Amino acid sequence: MTLSKLNKLIIDCRQCERLVNFREKIATEKRKQYIDEEYWGKPITGYGDEKAKLLMVGLAPAAHGGNRTGRVFTGDKSADFLFKCLFEAGFCNQPISVDKKDGLLLDNLYLTTALKCVPPGDKPTSLELKTCFNYFNKEINSLKNIKIILALGKIGYDACINYYKQFFNIKNKDYNFGHGSFNQLPDGKFLVGSYHPSPRNVNTGRINKTKMIHLLKKVKKELDFL
Repeated sequence: MTLSKLNKLIIDCRQCERLVNFREKIATEKRKQYIDEEYWGKPITGYGDEKAKLLMVGLAPAAHGGNRTGRVFTGDKSADFLFKCLFEAGFCNQPISVDKKDGLLLDNLYLTTALKCVPPGDKPTSLELKTCFNYFNKEINSLKNIKIILALGKIGYDACINYYKQFFNIKNKDYNFGHGSFNQLPDGKFLVGSYHPSPRNVNTGRINKTKMIHLLKKVKKELDFL
């Protein structure tokens, strides 16, 4: 299946009633500062270089980020931080990601989420993740050149491992999560951990631009040998 066909299936998906109701509720009620905007309010697809060696995986769209703009890591505080770092590391053509018409291009990077809809409280159920893995599976299979998967946050990291547990006899405890952790997966790819670029992590200093850019440059260097 081509990515374009897969993305159409993702956008049209209404399998998880709780998620459908929540994403559409947000799109109707809106945040005050975006009251005059038309929210996307549907599942979001991956975005970027389809020939990329690096796949970056977040957990899910942000309520007033991806769920509003229709593009992963676009239009919220996490995106502001992440794209400044990606630009410095040479993975994109500009340091901003604000809307679909902003001219953003990713280089050797495809960006996606394990869950395609925003979940209440940023906490998807195991059934919702399992249902969405059908799309996540096809997405990874369609990206033929991926060598490294960089997971943003522990939940996204575990989602990547759970994807592999469908096909290999592996355990979560064998893959230690930490910012900058590198673990080889059963198919030869590498899973890299990163703290999530959320405002909470940035404001508390758990992660900063120096740490994130250092990790991204390290990943970029590794890709040259893979």
